[in-house]
Amino acid sequence: MRILITGGAGFLGSHIADALLTQNDEVFVIDNFSTGRRDNLVPQSRLTILEGDISDKEAVSEAFGSFRPEVVIHAAASYKNPDDWEEDGRTNVLGTLNIINACQQVSVLRLIYFQTALCYGLHPLEQPITLTHPYFSGTYSGGSSYAISKTTGEMYIALSGLDFISFRLANAYGPRNLSGPLPTFYHRLTNNKPCFVMDTRRDFIYCMDLVNVVLKAIRGLGSKGYYHISSGCDYSIKELFDATIDALGFDPAFKENVEVKPRNSDDVYTILIDPSKTNLDFAWKTEKVLADGVREAISYYKKYGISETYTHLRGIKE
Repeated sequence: MRILITGGAGFLGSHIADALLTQNDEVFVIDNFSTGRRDNLVPQSRLTILEGDISDKEAVSEAFGSFRPEVVIHAAASYKNPDDWEEDGRTNVLGTLNIINACQQVSVLRLIYFQTALCYGLHPLEQPITLTHPYFSGTYSGGSSYAISKTTGEMYIALSGLDFISFRLANAYGPRNLSGPLPTFYHRLTNNKPCFVMDTRRDFIYCMDLVNVVLKAIRGLGSKGYYHISSGCDYSIKELFDATIDALGFDPAFKENVEVKPRNSDDVYTILIDPSKTNLDFAWKTEKVLADGVREAISYYKKYGISETYTHLRGIKE
């Protein structure tokens, strides 16, 4: 198949590209390398890489017109600066509109979108959260520019009439991930900087478990609409920190001495999403246990290094 991936040099996009190339698909990647890494993709004959921005309507239209993808994976997103609302709107909303228009232009068979589970807001009404849960429940609680703009993009996709699947994601982690607590822990611990953990819980999904269900969606499994990609259980950030200490082989005393801080107002205590529909429709479930996935991520960080990490949340004072 001919498959176009926006954000294809990023964490999830590059893993999907690798898997598709292994299956002899033709892959076209669009990435502006704002958070993606060039060494995430190995040049080869069936891979085309366009350095560009999805907010550039003309460039997107030209890429779609020349490659004529059958399936599009929309993984590109702005999230690196929580205060840059303009960039979030330009990429996550305007960029998504450009992708929608280009998909319609070439009659794409399916558009696959990655959505944040933060679409449910900071005060979810149930745990685990089902797919019938409303957006941003209760008093307005969008929480972050990232969540608001990603959810706006999802709404436009639903309005478009395209055949789409929107995967609402638990916290993905693994090799190549540069956002969230795990790479931050690694970067700080290996640079002799103080660490703290937030008093929150998250559902962590290993990147290749996620890729496995996306590959099924590319081949036509699943029905138009929304799905959760989730392990179905959550962990405290302290448990993730402890697994990081173990993977690094550090003194276990680090576990007892780390400071636990209360979360900021733009963060939610836990978001545990229900994967039962995905388990059924895709005959899928997660396989990687957290400790093993953390070890694989740490192995990648040791080999390739981390110079910068990202978060859609406002900073916590150290």
